[in-house]
Amino acid sequence: MATYKEIYGSTIEVVTSDPENPINGQVWYNSTSNVLKGYKIVNSWATTNSLNTARAYLGGGGTQTSALAFGGEPGTATTAETESWNGTNWTEVNDMNSTRRNVGGCGADNTNALVMGGYPSFVAITESWNGTSWSEVNDLNTGKRNMGVTGTNTASLVAGGATGLPTPANLTAQTENWNGTSWTEVNDLNTARSELAAAGTTTAAIAFGGDGGPSLNENWNGTSWTEVNDLNTGRNYIAGSGTSTLGLAFGGTPPTTGATEEWNGTSWTEVNDLNTARSALGGAGTQAATLAFGGETPPVTVASEAWNGAGTFTFTDS
Repeated sequence: MATYKEIYGSTIEVVTSDPENPINGQVWYNSTSNVLKGYKIVNSWATTNSLNTARAYLGGGGTQTSALAFGGEPGTATTAETESWNGTNWTEVNDMNSTRRNVGGCGADNTNALVMGGYPSFVAITESWNGTSWSEVNDLNTGKRNMGVTGTNTASLVAGGATGLPTPANLTAQTENWNGTSWTEVNDLNTARSELAAAGTTTAAIAFGGDGGPSLNENWNGTSWTEVNDLNTGRNYIAGSGTSTLGLAFGGTPPTTGATEEWNGTSWTEVNDLNTARSALGGAGTQAATLAFGGETPPVTVASEAWNGAGTFTFTDS
């Protein structure tokens, strides 16, 4: 039988802190915490407890263990309903002040979120969530729907969207930056589009997919957008999570898909699909740990799934 060293080219190291760039299958002993640890790549979606209300065209933000879902369309109606995720269950909390769908949304966790824009009427309304209730804050400069959004309720970026009907005549390339108080127009996307997704921060982000450029991917450096390598599967109503160098793209249409791709800062790689193929869904988290919720299969769904990518695990005696 081959030894660990023969397989991985090294012995089990004793280190004082976890390695910054471990390889798949690497094992080490952390002498500071007195714990034997390892690193593995899972790359799969696991079904979790469902939303209370089935809906698509909703907003979302947070992490895989602390997220918020808000707004959307549960069928023929539009809702202001908000649900909070604690890592195990979804709980209904206070509604948004404005009922709408096709919103943009982002947030750090289930106590910190921002919702902006939406439909009907291509509103510019922005609301901030403090963990208990929504408060109206300063509007977007331009009312729109189906934007790519990333960030928190104190620092976020909105890219693209649609400013009216019909599309594609009313697709926009406009980008707006939120500083916690007001929106400022900054440099446009290279290609106008809506129904796209974004990942990252106000100084380093990517915007990918969408009507007007379903395969397109653009990189934001804090000042301007640059076209970079395309998605492998072009789609609209796509969801995303992560950073500008470690991103995740999942779901979308047409046709309705569960396709999932990882971004490494240079190119996209196809990985395992969602268990429930859908579009117009919400997403929150990182490339290694994402939560996908709601969407349209069709019809609308309550399905919620957790993505487990690469990560560190701890060995136990059991």
